Amino acid sequence: MFTGIIQAKGAIVSCCNHDYGKRLGIEIVDMPLPIPEIGDSVAVSGVCLTVVENDNSKFSFDVSSETLSRTLIGTWQHGNQVNIEKALTLSTPLGGHLVSGHVDGIGTMLSFEETGSYRYMKFRAGRELARFLAQKGSVAIDGISLTVNSITDNIQWTEFDLMLVPHTLKQTTLGGLSRGDSVHIEVDQIARYIHRLGSFNTDRTND
Repeated sequence: MFTGIIQAKGAIVSCCNHDYGKRLGIEIVDMPLPIPEIGDSVAVSGVCLTVVENDNSKFSFDVSSETLSRTLIGTWQHGNQVNIEKALTLSTPLGGHLVSGHVDGIGTMLSFEETGSYRYMKFRAGRELARFLAQKGSVAIDGISLTVNSITDNIQWTEFDLMLVPHTLKQTTLGGLSRGDSVHIEVDQIARYIHRLGSFNTDRTND
């Protein structure tokens, strides 16, 4: 479990294919957090992965074919930057919102506009995620906890706007996004479970 508050940025330094998927090597660009130990869970741009090797500021993960099929990791190349967050503990401040590290869909950054030192960003996601997004609700973009400003729905897609503060632009990869870039989207867990509960007819009695 994570909070969506990014602790460091990393860079892809190796990416090797295996029969089971891929091994990903990441080096921390700036290390304000303790080095993850083997077996630790780490959110890498919003994807929960397990450390299998570590060497000072460099550590590696095995990525399964299932994860590759549902995320952007298969497109990552040497030098790409990623967001890093270690799993929370019972003593970790919950500064963002509860994030599982399970990607719900891939979105696209449509446009951005500078407003002083802030940046207004518009994203598009598949229509299947529309029911989980709400104005002033939480969403994780590449593992970053953010607040939805407004939403526009269409029969095929949904668009939503976010306002990014200077700190987020500096400390995460979102400051380097260009129009048309793809991102990981994880919806709010509470919204996901409410939808699941609502899919059942609560008036039915048990057999």
